[in-house]
Amino acid sequence: MADDRAEDDRAESESANRPVAGDAVLVEKDATVPAVAVLTLNRPARRNALTLELKQALVAAVEQVAADASVRAVVLAGSGNAFCVGQDLGEHAEALRAGAGSTFDTVERHYNPIVRGLTGMPKPVVAAINGVCVGAGLGFALACDLRVAAEGAVFATAFSAIGLTADSGLSASLVHSLGASRALELLLLGESFTAEQAARWGLVRAVAPADQVLDSALDLARTLAAGPTAAYAEIKRAVAIGAVSPLEETLAAEAAAQARLGRTRDHAGAVEAFLAKQRPTFEGV
Repeated sequence: MADDRAEDDRAESESANRPVAGDAVLVEKDATVPAVAVLTLNRPARRNALTLELKQALVAAVEQVAADASVRAVVLAGSGNAFCVGQDLGEHAEALRAGAGSTFDTVERHYNPIVRGLTGMPKPVVAAINGVCVGAGLGFALACDLRVAAEGAVFATAFSAIGLTADSGLSASLVHSLGASRALELLLLGESFTAEQAARWGLVRAVAPADQVLDSALDLARTLAAGPTAAYAEIKRAVAIGAVSPLEETLAAEAAAQARLGRTRDHAGAVEAFLAKQRPTFEGV
């Protein structure tokens, strides 16, 4: 029986760490805190440019970790020396030359589900921005809840340089983070900005040496994975509502969320721990 259980545990671990759709996106559990899942865009030779295969894999990976109750925090990272340079323009150019009518369906079929999946993830998501972060890659990073950037990371919208407007939610996320004036500046001019500028603007939480950025993101995710996961989900939902809704709607959403959270084991346990002058232990429910 013990051998059977060990075999089952190994199979479960291998399944959790199995890449999605080949090797385009790696889905792994953190060795230190298995409640942290790490999603890694894995086309380092092309700076993680978004091919159809990678986009499909990322949609599946985001859905996978969102549905996995054992995962309580997520890190989104890029392999090699880049986070993501956005759409693979080589693949895109081939589709344009072929007159593919569905060329821009990718926004609705892939980019939008990825952004919705990250922003709506019922657990915190931390972006580990290890290098270039451009176009849809920037949109994905801003769809995460917290961001850590490498000292040499460079950011840009880049859409106007190829005659396009923003996608991946940037028209909203840049405005919410920086205001309409700076969002327009970044989108119209397409000028790049550094990790240090991003930190000054509040787009990233911290700037770390390139060889430490993933560890910094993992440290954040490990802390969050030990927290009140149900409360984090409600916090994300309430902030999303508050960003676009009148005060009365926000107040109603907050009241409903508090009523739900008031019935959780985490809330009851945390109150008892506070009264006993002890540190609470959160189960995430």
